[in-house]
Amino acid sequence: MDWKTKRVTAILEQALIEDHATHDATTELTLDPKLSASAVIVAKQDCILAGWEAIPRVLEIFRKLDQTSTQRFEVVHHPEMFDGVRVRKGQAVAVIRGNARTILACERVTLNLLQRMCGIATETRKYVDAVAGTGVVILDTRKTAPGLRLLDKYAVSCGGGQNHRMDLTDGVLIKNNHISLGGGVAKVLALALQRRLPGQKIQIEVRSLPELEEALAGGADSLLLDNMTPAEAKQAIAIARKKIPKIPIEVSGGITLETVRKYAQTGVTYISVGALTHSVSAIDLSMKITAEIF
Repeated sequence: MDWKTKRVTAILEQALIEDHATHDATTELTLDPKLSASAVIVAKQDCILAGWEAIPRVLEIFRKLDQTSTQRFEVVHHPEMFDGVRVRKGQAVAVIRGNARTILACERVTLNLLQRMCGIATETRKYVDAVAGTGVVILDTRKTAPGLRLLDKYAVSCGGGQNHRMDLTDGVLIKNNHISLGGGVAKVLALALQRRLPGQKIQIEVRSLPELEEALAGGADSLLLDNMTPAEAKQAIAIARKKIPKIPIEVSGGITLETVRKYAQTGVTYISVGALTHSVSAIDLSMKITAEIF
């Protein structure tokens, strides 16, 4: 991911503004503005690393926001420490050297972002490992933290998952509410196929075998089996593949680490898991800062 795009820069800048990082009342009262320091970010539990580039980027953006900050920064890490790698408890993720006030002002924003992203990547890797050997792809959803979707979805990719739709313009997915409001599977599917742009694929959510039959008869390009049990999904997939052998099929809804492999063994193409991002636990990281003479 390009950490210098306008979109990513805006996310990081807003996080610093939200924390009033350039006006740290405590640090301004207690520390010499010229004091230099060294900070080590340490993993306090095993995890998958995601978001390493956020560390130097937050510091760069802080320097632009704070007109008084002139000291250069150095952020270093071991060559084997990069996004997607497995980090063990006690390992150093990065070392920051620079102005003590600035490091402290950026500490919470940096850790908050890194802890959330590592949490998402770590949870994703658990699901990816759970379906290993089946050929099934683990997908994320749009159940992301408002304003952080780009980072959330990048973290999923660091964990070995793939991104579903980035936003509402990114593909057509006819869901239950569209079907209910639009007059049923056959009607909304026909309208979508009629109105779609060249090259647009139409995916439709189905919750029962009758809806599945309608979707297949109506010419859907892809299916989403919603809230079906593994047994129900297996039956639905068998019906669909008998009629359209290579049709992509996704399952979603209430899937957990305990059940994901059962779904993967049904012959499904994709499994989407909202829990990768909507209720993830942050990884415990700490920043240990010591004064240093350069």
